[in-house]
Amino acid sequence: MTEEVWLEFWIVLLDVLGALLVSVLLYGVALIARRRVLARNGGTFELSVRARTGKPGRGWLLGVGRYSGDSLEWFRVFSLSPSPKYVWRRDDISFSGKRTPSGPERTALYADHVVVACSTTGGSLELAMSSSSLTGFQAWLEAGPPGTNWDLKPLR
Repeated sequence: MTEEVWLEFWIVLLDVLGALLVSVLLYGVALIARRRVLARNGGTFELSVRARTGKPGRGWLLGVGRYSGDSLEWFRVFSLSPSPKYVWRRDDISFSGKRTPSGPERTALYADHVVVACSTTGGSLELAMSSSSLTGFQAWLEAGPPGTNWDLKPLR
């Protein structure tokens, strides 16, 4: 290969690497901007959802939760979508209990999170959140308008 061919090869390679670097930076900036937009309409908090229950301790998805009136909205962390992936209505969800993460959950979830068992009209649901977020979640459930069907069991 001649020196000109090598020079062209390196120029193309540097262009591709530069484009990849710019793409990664733009993606990071877009994620930060999305998080700020989500937080603008109400506080967000770290909330993981167990989407697959086939294997014990597996199937957790990291995300952020946001209360929006009588609904709890869940957004994936690394998605650019402005709409929530899951929405649970306050009168369709009830707190069943909490536990500490075990086995592979300890590495899949944030360090200070507890696993929260809930029951919904669609079946059982596991969420993971910090203890302070759990307090807020329970207060949100209790704050429902009169006549709602929530069933809160005391913490042990």
